[in-house]
Amino acid sequence: MPNGKLHKKVALITGAGSGIGAATARLMAAEGAHVAITGIPEDGVLSIAAEVTSSGGSAVAIPTDISNPGQVESAVAQTVESFGSLDILVANAGIQMHREDRKLHELPEEVWDRTHDVNYKGQYFTCKYGLAQMVRQGLGGVVILVASITALRGTSPNVSYAAGKAGVVNLARHIAVHYGINGVRANSISPGPLERTPDYDNHPDPEGRKKEYLDKIPVGRLGTPEDIAPFITFLATDAASFASGANFVIDGGWTIA
Repeated sequence: MPNGKLHKKVALITGAGSGIGAATARLMAAEGAHVAITGIPEDGVLSIAAEVTSSGGSAVAIPTDISNPGQVESAVAQTVESFGSLDILVANAGIQMHREDRKLHELPEEVWDRTHDVNYKGQYFTCKYGLAQMVRQGLGGVVILVASITALRGTSPNVSYAAGKAGVVNLARHIAVHYGINGVRANSISPGPLERTPDYDNHPDPEGRKKEYLDKIPVGRLGTPEDIAPFITFLATDAASFASGANFVIDGGWTIA
């Protein structure tokens, strides 16, 4: 879109082969951004990039496992090689081990480690290499980290997931405080219950989960990736230039009910 709100901006989005990341890639591209679509599995990343380009947008697919620092560093380099800069970083990729991530006193160490390797350490790698590029450019930038309402309450049975997402919220705050001098804004997003969680097929009772949330969400429905993407996209625009260090809850009113 020639006159979009993100015209000629360059965005790197992790976990963009599906869900919130894919919806954000579509919307940012529609607003004129060049979009680097990263994540795994490769098929999803390639598919979303092809969809964006066939719709007239500008996108490149970069299959990336964010738990691998070398791949993250390479994804940033490939983004800059493709589009010349990095203006927007959306740290979205995540996993949720619904069945295994339960009962802290019995929790296998490998479940804790695997969850944090992606959801927390992976966010660290994403921000580390993305910020390094922004600092080198000297042009500022926007960092948006996708957390979760599980970061704000103790109700989730998935202890590794909830603990990691709480760390993501404070990571955004750290970036906002310490990189404001570099012209970088940072915020986090905490989505509420969506129709499909990360790793939905691993959930032990998806229908029971849906009913439980529907009984408690004031707006009367679960969310979708398309409910979340506009907020991420807005935070990347100049209209949000005074927003930094905040955590935005988008949950249909669930946390206050």
